[in-house]
Amino acid sequence: MAVRLGDIAPNFKAQTTTGDIDFHEWMGSDWTILFSHPKDFTPVCTTELGTVAKMKTEFDKRNCKAIALSVDTLKDHHAWIKDINETQNTTVNFPIIADTDKLIADLYDMIHPNALDTLTVRSVFIIGPDKKVKLTLTYPAATGRNFDEILRTIDALQLTSEHMVATPANWTHGEDCIVVPSLSDDEARAKFSKGIVVIKPYLRTTPQPNL
Repeated sequence: MAVRLGDIAPNFKAQTTTGDIDFHEWMGSDWTILFSHPKDFTPVCTTELGTVAKMKTEFDKRNCKAIALSVDTLKDHHAWIKDINETQNTTVNFPIIADTDKLIADLYDMIHPNALDTLTVRSVFIIGPDKKVKLTLTYPAATGRNFDEILRTIDALQLTSEHMVATPANWTHGEDCIVVPSLSDDEARAKFSKGIVVIKPYLRTTPQPNL
């Protein structure tokens, strides 16, 4: 059964390249990105894990942990990490789960038989400190993920979870936000000290409130 937005992220225990974990305990009170890979020693996955390693400081700024998964063995993961570090000029600095029995892949519906019979597709789950799934993305095996976009969505999720705003198309950190419809104009003016712009009764903007 698919994991849907708002669901509690299923907990699990697993072996990883940094030791055994209980997923919920490992998350603690941080945001988390859980992302799966079709197979070790593959070209697209190698670039993706190298990219995440290089972006660790950006994830840290957002109190967000990264953890990867594939259905290969822990031994293969450790050997692959050496290749990733060498070819991507980085150091892998987050755990990779060894899901050889595919229990976690099945738990999170990461195997899509019409795409790949036995391997995980490129699934992404962004999970909040409340352990609820905030965003899901699914890419086919041949398409590498855009981790700049994933960072952007974390920014938007964190902003909208704390303030009564939404983010417009292509929004990036620092740009104006949309006032949620549940606030009246008077309530919005009282709440947002930087003011609001009424474009249409249903479309109102305000400068990003947490800057």
